[in-house]
Amino acid sequence: MIATTGVVTGTAQEQARARYPDEQGYVERDGVRVFWERYGDRGQTVLFLPTWSLVHSRIWKAQLPYFARHARVLTFDPRGNGRSDRPRDPAAYDQTEFVEDALGVLDRCGVEKAAVVSLSVGAQRALLLAAEHPERVERLVFLSPTLPLAEPLPDVARYAFDDVLETDEGWAKFNRFYWRRNWRGFAEFFFSRVFTEPHSTKPIEDAVGWALETDAETMLVENGRSRLSTEEILALCARITCPSLVLEGAENAISGPAPAIALAKALGSSLVMLEGSGHAPEVRDPVRVNRLIRDFLLPPRLPARWARGRVRPKRALYVSSPIGLGHARRDLAIAAELRKLERDLEIDWLAQHPVTAVLEARGERIHPASADLANESHHIARESAGHELNVFEAWRRMDEILVANFMVFHDLVEHEPYDLWIGDEAWELDYYLHENPELKRAPYVWLTDFVGWAPMPEGGEREAALTADCNAEMIGQIERFPWLRDRAIFVGEPEDVVEQPFGPGLPGIREWTQAHYDFAGYITGFDPAVVADRDALRIELGFAEDETICVVAVGGSGVGEGLLRLAIEAHAEARGALPGLRTIAVTGPRIDPNRLPGFPGLELRGFVDDLHRLLAACDVAVVQGGLATCMELTAARRPFLYFPLRRHCEQNIHVRHRLERYGAGRCVDFETATPATLAAAIAEESGRRVDYRPVETSGAARAAALIAEAIQ
Repeated sequence: MIATTGVVTGTAQEQARARYPDEQGYVERDGVRVFWERYGDRGQTVLFLPTWSLVHSRIWKAQLPYFARHARVLTFDPRGNGRSDRPRDPAAYDQTEFVEDALGVLDRCGVEKAAVVSLSVGAQRALLLAAEHPERVERLVFLSPTLPLAEPLPDVARYAFDDVLETDEGWAKFNRFYWRRNWRGFAEFFFSRVFTEPHSTKPIEDAVGWALETDAETMLVENGRSRLSTEEILALCARITCPSLVLEGAENAISGPAPAIALAKALGSSLVMLEGSGHAPEVRDPVRVNRLIRDFLLPPRLPARWARGRVRPKRALYVSSPIGLGHARRDLAIAAELRKLERDLEIDWLAQHPVTAVLEARGERIHPASADLANESHHIARESAGHELNVFEAWRRMDEILVANFMVFHDLVEHEPYDLWIGDEAWELDYYLHENPELKRAPYVWLTDFVGWAPMPEGGEREAALTADCNAEMIGQIERFPWLRDRAIFVGEPEDVVEQPFGPGLPGIREWTQAHYDFAGYITGFDPAVVADRDALRIELGFAEDETICVVAVGGSGVGEGLLRLAIEAHAEARGALPGLRTIAVTGPRIDPNRLPGFPGLELRGFVDDLHRLLAACDVAVVQGGLATCMELTAARRPFLYFPLRRHCEQNIHVRHRLERYGAGRCVDFETATPATLAAAIAEESGRRVDYRPVETSGAARAAALIAEAIQ
């Protein structure tokens, strides 16, 4: 008997996701509630089964957003973890109970037939479902099936689960007594064997966290369930007639490849061995796995643009990072210069808010596929707290968003031909192309204004180790595939790169960058001649001669409300020393000006497309430590106070190094600043004559010339 309860539609989860479920709820059988989610509602249904209750349905987070764009996707948490119940009867964890849960979810969602994807011990449930209910299953995909079809690996079988052991080393941790003593220790060991691929710190952290959502006692009950024998498995295989596919990691250290080989033989199915992959390739090699599953489950698409013998102009796809609006301004400047060199070049933009606001204002063509991108700026805003953003950790926790957005890019370029790809800090594009170099089908240019993650002191040894590991992975990618980037362009000069190592035993950042990048010089994104006549600009903007203009700006990512509030309070205090003070606080496209207090002489504005004009006309500015805004002020030779976000390695290390080279700005610690001290600093800096190093004016043209060489 099945009951449905608690259905909720479109509810956000506690952590940012690449895609949220369209519907979610519970099915209940015999007093046990099982939590399910639905993503998308088009075409074929794909059911992702739960694996061992050590983890829940988030193990499929790299697949759900992608397949939800092509199909209806269902998943549910296993009994014993996630939002499902944790019954205390071992019989409740029998494999048939998971099958009945799957049927309950299909029935609740009105699905008659589905393609079924399983992982590890989920293979037993998939086999039972397809054999006992063939009318409900149209295709089967098995990832790293853990089945009694071969001898277990010697290390895995070395110790008895129920014995009191004299050691806790290695697989001795797979033991009921150790579980009770140190559940976290077991999870950390186990997932270090699941993810044998180098640089797998993030997947291991995720999986350990999911394992800690259950406990040893629950898993001991689950471990007492009945198991299918070899004979029962083979009998089920003999009854299955639907098409099937087996994917296996060649470096599987949990069960080894032998069970997958035996299963493929028993089913007469195709077997794909993934070289270098471990037990969970859908996590560590998501692009490859997504493509294999898609090609097996979903009908192929025809190219959108193809015609025999038709001459077409050259086409470029430009991917511009949404984290900060400086990318959009400099990319527009590069595009304008590139069109001078390649007059027939058509440029499509793959971008998201707030970059799209800048592009649309310039009449640029934003590709419709942009609507499918998961919003990175929203993620960054959610990762911040007050005036703090650990940008490195935020980037690590953006992994599912990055893979989802790469899959959008992949589908687009697979569907439409381009002669050039340009990625301005498009991290997903660069990372997953290097992980899947066979997908390159056009010249590719990469741009960035900083190289190398740097640990902040607050992060201690852990952050130092993780940043070094990520840097080492990037260096290894470039060394393995030096041809993948046709051009790598640093937006700046060699001296703008910090002189410190990537990590222990790794090369120096500046030395390595000079060997692997071309240097375009800085790109402001505007013509300095337009703002050269400051007096005329002030008149045009409506500023009175006796007014002191202070501009407060916090960028486009949505991080910075704390600085806005501090500057607004300082404005009220500073009016005593500067009677003609007029403060213009620019909140950007993601902070609502109506949430902020008002004072005489204070003007609140939202998104300002031509912010550089305000900055060039002001007497003093108060800004975050973002590179674009600080460099616009440097180019305009205006005095400014900048407040790097706490724990933000780019702003505190890379940007500050560059500003010090230009002799620009005054760095202020947000933690110790008060309205009174900021008011005094505004008064001191207002109208001060500066002696900054001149900012390059030919950067966009230099970058365009380098890019043009890639498509000759």
